[in-house]
Amino acid sequence: MHPPEAGHPVVRFRHCGKNIYCFRVPDFCPVCHQPMSFRTLDEAPITIATPLIHGHQEQCAFLLKPTQGTFLREYDGNADLHVGITNTHGTVYNYNEQGIHRDDAGWEESISIPLLQPNMFRLMYRWDKYLEEFSATDAWSPNRYEEHCYNCYTYALTFINSILAAEGRHQLDKNKFTEKFVVPKTRRAAKYITLYRAIEEKGFCVIDRCDSDASRP
Repeated sequence: MHPPEAGHPVVRFRHCGKNIYCFRVPDFCPVCHQPMSFRTLDEAPITIATPLIHGHQEQCAFLLKPTQGTFLREYDGNADLHVGITNTHGTVYNYNEQGIHRDDAGWEESISIPLLQPNMFRLMYRWDKYLEEFSATDAWSPNRYEEHCYNCYTYALTFINSILAAEGRHQLDKNKFTEKFVVPKTRRAAKYITLYRAIEEKGFCVIDRCDSDASRP
């Protein structure tokens, strides 16, 4: 089911040699203005998967969302992002100038990066205990928070590295984690947001088929 917090579902169909994106299939093609018909399965409408996820439905994941507002409505690509870690029940643990928060709402439109493979049952069983004990230490008291050097990203990455260390695996620095896991997700989200807003403005968005692989979400 497409969560309402993620906006309207985006539909793509092919007509007039182009990929056409909209929120619903129109009765007439917005390019040639002829009644809609699809001659092949390749042209038929499909729903584009949104990269914006209901964070409270995610288990053991690293989440990102705008500090203020939402991705689809307010985010301009330059605003600050806030990050957190979910437990197995979708509660989002996160850190800011007020200390540790355990949010059961507010992350309904997030970018999600899973931190466990589906077969890692042993670690998943202990995840909530690890996360709670890690978050309860004095390391994450409000007075230690510093916007640029000791922040929500510090908290989340330090927890991830504590899990990696416990598993005897190599730790990740901020640059490596961001480049490998965060950047691909945020790039895809940026394309989707641009497409979504274009549809909101014009009612549809047209992309030449030869450019579609590079342009579509």
